[in-house]
Amino acid sequence: MSVALRTASVADLDAIMALEERLFVSDAWSRETMRLELASPHGHYLAAVDEADALLGYAGAALPVGGDFGEIQTIGVDEAARGRGLGRTLMEALLARARERGVPRMLLEVRADNPVAQSLYASLGFEIIAVRPRYYQPDDVDALVQELVLSPPRPAPAIGQEVLG
Repeated sequence: MSVALRTASVADLDAIMALEERLFVSDAWSRETMRLELASPHGHYLAAVDEADALLGYAGAALPVGGDFGEIQTIGVDEAARGRGLGRTLMEALLARARERGVPRMLLEVRADNPVAQSLYASLGFEIIAVRPRYYQPDDVDALVQELVLSPPRPAPAIGQEVLG
């Protein structure tokens, strides 16, 4: 199965929310929050899709031009599509876009009980800079705040082209 990245839009809202609600059972974003983020001029959202344009994963970041930092806001990969580097590909594409926009550093929050995501972020160079106790509710799970200082732009996966084959 081949996978391509493309820019996500409000037209993808139903598919993104279906995946969001499966992956983040107790703390999924609301439909309205996701809609607003997809429509935001400061946001950059990606959809990873198969040959039939079925959603396999998504990721989004707030990348304000001229800001002090950007923020990885969300990332999700369908369980059936995991283990092939799709999460890494989505993250690398967001980080490349941040570099293109001149964003000097990126922040993210990750659940303390999500070692798979923590490992991915560490492998990309993110470092823990703070802990937000009991941030994720209703589960009482801490949030690990992580930061990555960005280097100048470098080549990244092309939007609209096959990225995994």
